[in-house]
Amino acid sequence: MMAIGGSVLPQSSHHHLLTPNNSHGQVGPELWQRQLGCPSSLLPHQCRSLEEFRQVHAQLIKLGQDGDTRRAAGDLIAACALSDWGSMDYALSIFRCVQDPTSFQLNALIRGFVRRGDPAAAFVLYRDVQEGGLAPDNFTFTFLLKACARFPDVGEGSQIHGLVCKHGFQSDMFVQNSLISMYGNCGEIGLSRKVFDQMGGQRSVASWSALLAAHTRVGLWKECLALYGRMRSEGWRADESTLVSVLSCSTHMGAMEIGRCLHCCLLRTTSKPNVIVQTSLVDMYIKCGCLKKGLRVFRAMEEKNLWTYSVVISGLAMHGDCEKALWVFADMLRDDLRPDGAVYVSVLTACSRAGLLAEGLRCFDRMRFEHHIMPSLQHYTCLVDLMARAGKLEEAYDFIRGMPVEPNSIIWRCLLSACRVHRNLELGELAIRRLLELDPGNAGDYLLMSNMYAQAGRWEDAARIRTAMVDRALLQVPGSSTVEADGKLHRFVSRDHSHPQSSAVHEMLQQMEWQLRLEGYSPDTSEVLAAEVDDNERLRILRGHSQKLAVAFGLISIDGAYSPIRIVKNLRMCRDCHTYTKLISKIFEREIIVRDRSRFHHFREGICSCSDYW
Repeated sequence: MMAIGGSVLPQSSHHHLLTPNNSHGQVGPELWQRQLGCPSSLLPHQCRSLEEFRQVHAQLIKLGQDGDTRRAAGDLIAACALSDWGSMDYALSIFRCVQDPTSFQLNALIRGFVRRGDPAAAFVLYRDVQEGGLAPDNFTFTFLLKACARFPDVGEGSQIHGLVCKHGFQSDMFVQNSLISMYGNCGEIGLSRKVFDQMGGQRSVASWSALLAAHTRVGLWKECLALYGRMRSEGWRADESTLVSVLSCSTHMGAMEIGRCLHCCLLRTTSKPNVIVQTSLVDMYIKCGCLKKGLRVFRAMEEKNLWTYSVVISGLAMHGDCEKALWVFADMLRDDLRPDGAVYVSVLTACSRAGLLAEGLRCFDRMRFEHHIMPSLQHYTCLVDLMARAGKLEEAYDFIRGMPVEPNSIIWRCLLSACRVHRNLELGELAIRRLLELDPGNAGDYLLMSNMYAQAGRWEDAARIRTAMVDRALLQVPGSSTVEADGKLHRFVSRDHSHPQSSAVHEMLQQMEWQLRLEGYSPDTSEVLAAEVDDNERLRILRGHSQKLAVAFGLISIDGAYSPIRIVKNLRMCRDCHTYTKLISKIFEREIIVRDRSRFHHFREGICSCSDYW
């Protein structure tokens, strides 16, 4: 008899154990009845509570049918370990009584520990049974590697990899796929790719899916799309999991044409996509600037979950349609879906974007008192942003001081940004002092405060901040803008001439500026770096902003009769680019959609969807 240690653990979701090609597979009710000759009321998988399971187990013991076959004992352990009402202590007590345990029983216990968030117990269990002489199978290592992937631990994962080779499972497809996922989840893309390359002809769609997910997880969007292209060229047919990864890449890159092609592929290959895939499609269309298409997919969904509603609410807020975001939230409540913390982050963000201070405060109270959700730092950040953007700077500062948790750099940065907008230098100085204590390596904070001093005419203080930035060797992230044309992404960096069509782009820029002068446009140099005091240099810097280069490229490359110009920026849009793009949309009669670091701007006929509030 084998002694195994155990602990009381939280309960997990119910999942049946699936072990293809395993002689100790899951037993169905009819087979149970034939093997044991017991009524269906005594089948462990039909139990609805631990107490009911205990009663069934007691009856089986009385009948002498609790462990007379290895499969019967395995099904008892699996039911107790993997059901939502289960108990790992109870499952372990059954396992201890098995004279000749099997790998199926061990695998069920490992899965139970992992699903309850205790991978360490799974590893201890594995080591204990090894000392008792129980040989693992390929699925034992698959589940152990999933534990390493779910709770990223590349050190433990590498040790499991060594055991895989020691036991001769290095060529098993299921184990190899788990190794790809494990290394990918731990951020070791090189090792993940190495395992994939060594598989050769043993690869499956799951192997490709694991590798694509690994690249997506660490933000290697372009590399993921290239791998997907290679997968398709080699004749592989993408499954839903693969498409979710590639859709995520399209979403982050703002590549709607690629996302639309994936949608067409999905319609051809899947009759009814699951809720995760459909939500990924909604997210892709919304974040690529096609709000109407995203809402169309959302309305057509038969099943929606909290993630779906959160995506739509936050998406509507990003696009400036905040009242509709609150309507969707109301619809969610009418559908009897209980909101979680993530949904309320989206709701509070929508209130902040629209300056709905009273509504935001009401939602914050509703979250705490009606839905009993403890506010997190994200919720406090949303509330500070809401008050500060509405001009209630003193109230926001008092709220920060009274928070039950320590404010982080993001909260102070919200206050500093609002101080710049509302020109409150005194509170701005207080915020920058806290930021320099919490996050002294952020160049943007120095630049923001330097420009605030410059706007106030305090040039010595502006120079002091710039000097401190130089002394710390901090560099500003260069502005970049990406625009999609003919299914390809074109990236422009501020004052960059490296694009193949650079000459044509700058020629268009000159034509745009000539037209703008006729409209009375006057460049706003207030946000140009304070160190650049020469007016001509300030104008040259403004002229080379990446957004203007991307707009010029879009005008010469994208047919306005079919598609708007869609631009994705890495930084917040400056005031001059905002005014500039509004006028261009009017002069050239083009719709221009820009996604900056925090929201969408829809420019049409000289008007922006943000109503100049961003």
